[in-house]
Amino acid sequence: MSAIGSKLRRLEGGRIAFWCPGCNQAHQITVDGSRGWKWNGDGNRPTIAPSVLVNGTVPITEEEHARIMNGEAFVPTPLICHTFIRDGDIQFLSDCSHALAGQTVPLPDWPL
Repeated sequence: MSAIGSKLRRLEGGRIAFWCPGCNQAHQITVDGSRGWKWNGDGNRPTIAPSVLVNGTVPITEEEHARIMNGEAFVPTPLICHTFIRDGDIQFLSDCSHALAGQTVPLPDWPL
């Protein structure tokens, strides 16, 4: 993984990653032309189109992990993160399942 400006990281396979402040984790997309995303090439004020939709589950806590390991039933919490990244800002659409749904904030620098 190598830095592309302050906001993005280059990954293998023609992918880039950005840090999502709503999910507090990285999201990645393919920008090598084999998929539908286009990127303006700027690592400090990126624009990515079309929108990025991430579906998954909220990462489990240490406490939840311990309960699972003890055989307790566990239902993961669904995660939806749907964004537009434009000129260095990240716009969270209203279908996001986290607290930043409906807001636009600056795309954060990649954490150290």
